[in-house]
Amino acid sequence: MDIPVTILILAAGLGTRMKSKKAKVLHRAGGRTLVEHVVETALTLAPAQRVIAVVGHQAGQVQAALDGSGVRFVEQSEQKGTGDAVLACRGAAGQNQGLVVVLYGDCPLLRPETLRELVDHQQSSPAAATILTTRLDDPTGYGRIVRGADDGIEAIVEQKAATPEQLAIREVNPAIYCLRADLLWKHIGEIQPDNPAGEYYLTDIVAIFRRAGYRIDTVFHSEAQELLGINTRIELAQADRALRERTAARLMLDGVTIEKPETVTIDAGVRVGRDSVVEPFAQILGSTLIGEECRIGACSIVQDSVLGDRVVVGPFTIVGASQLEDDVHAGPFARLRMGNHVEAGARVGNFVELKKTRLGAGSKASHLAYLGDAVIGAKANIGAGTITCNYDGQHKHPTRIGDGAFIGSNSTLVATVEIGEKSYVGAGSVITDNVPNEALALGRGRQVNKPGWVTERLKSRRP
Repeated sequence: MDIPVTILILAAGLGTRMKSKKAKVLHRAGGRTLVEHVVETALTLAPAQRVIAVVGHQAGQVQAALDGSGVRFVEQSEQKGTGDAVLACRGAAGQNQGLVVVLYGDCPLLRPETLRELVDHQQSSPAAATILTTRLDDPTGYGRIVRGADDGIEAIVEQKAATPEQLAIREVNPAIYCLRADLLWKHIGEIQPDNPAGEYYLTDIVAIFRRAGYRIDTVFHSEAQELLGINTRIELAQADRALRERTAARLMLDGVTIEKPETVTIDAGVRVGRDSVVEPFAQILGSTLIGEECRIGACSIVQDSVLGDRVVVGPFTIVGASQLEDDVHAGPFARLRMGNHVEAGARVGNFVELKKTRLGAGSKASHLAYLGDAVIGAKANIGAGTITCNYDGQHKHPTRIGDGAFIGSNSTLVATVEIGEKSYVGAGSVITDNVPNEALALGRGRQVNKPGWVTERLKSRRP
C-alpha cells in the first residue's frame, strides 16, 4: 500500500522579477493561472484534503483562483523564506504521517509522471528525503547541488550564499522535494536565517538531515524546462508556448485535426471530439467543449462554450459563453456575445450578433442582424438588417418571435413585443405592438410618388 502523501504548494510570494502588481502565481500560461497547473498535478497524487497551498500576497485572489479544487490553505502573513512557509503548514499537515512533497506554485510544466517518479523513489528508499535535480547551462538564480566525496548530496547552497567554486556547479535544485514527514517536522525548527538574505531556507534541511546521520537521495531529470519556475515575462511566454503545444498534441492524438498547430491557441481545459478540424489562428479558450466532426474556422474565437456535433464556426467568428446544438452553422464574421442557446440546425450568418438569445431549431438569421434578449421559435426567418431594440436606456427587455415567423429585412422590433407563430413582418417595419399568429404586420410610412418632380426641379434651376 502506498504511504500517505501530503503536498505543500508554496504560493505566497509576489515575484518581484515579474515587474507586476499581481502575485506571480496568478499570472496565466496555457489558459490557467500558474498555481492552477501545479494544483492539477498535485491532485493526481494526493486527495484534495491532503493538498495545502501556502498563500500570502493577494491571498484572497489566489484562493479564488483555486475555488472548487477542494485544496486547503495556510497563510504566511510575512514572507520569511521557504523554510518558514513549510513550518507554517506543520499543524495543518498533521505530523508523522507518511511523506511530504513540497512544490512551488510557479512551476506549471511539472508533469504528474515526474512527480510520481519522485514519490515512488522515496517510498522505496530509507533516505530522509529525495530531491529532484537537473543541469542548466546557465544556473544563475538556482541553488547548487553540492556533493561529497562519495557523490552523495551534502548540501544545497543558494545563489546568494554560494562561493565562487559553488557558483560554477551546473547541477541545480528546482525546489521539488519528497521528505519523510516525521523527520521533516522533527527538524524543521532547526533552520536558522543565518544567510545574507536573513531568510529561513528550506534547502538547509539537507545539511541538517546529514548532520543527524540521514541519507539524502536525488532523482535526476534531464528535461530541465519541465522543472523550472517562472520568474520573468519571457519565461512566462515560454511556459505558455510549451503548455499549448502539449494541449495541441493531446488533441491530435485523440483524433482532432489541427491545421498549422503552431498558430492556434487552445487552453488546457478545452475538450474536442474526434474528426473535428481546427483551422489556422483559431483560439479555443476557457472550459470550451466541442463535439465530433466540428469545424472551427480560421481566426475564430470560441470561449467557455459548448458545441454539439457537426457544428461549423466560420472564419473570424466570436462565440462566447454560448451553447450551440448539433448541426449549427455560425459565421463567418458572426458574433455570439454571451448567454446564447442556438438550437439544432439553426444558422447564424455573417455580421449577425446575438446576445442572451435563444434561436430555435432550424431558424435562420443569415446576415446583418442584431438579436438581443430574444426568444425565437423554430424555423423562423430573420431578414437582413433586423434588430431587436432591447434597451430603453435603463433596462433590457425581451422580444419573442414564434415558430415559423418571417421577419422582413430592415425590421425594427421594439421590446417588449411578441411576434406570433407563422406571422409576417413587412420589410422596413417598425413594430411596437404584438403581432397575432399568422398575421401580416406593416409598420412603415406610406409611400408617396410625385410624377414629374425631377423635370420641374430641373426647370427651376435653369437661368
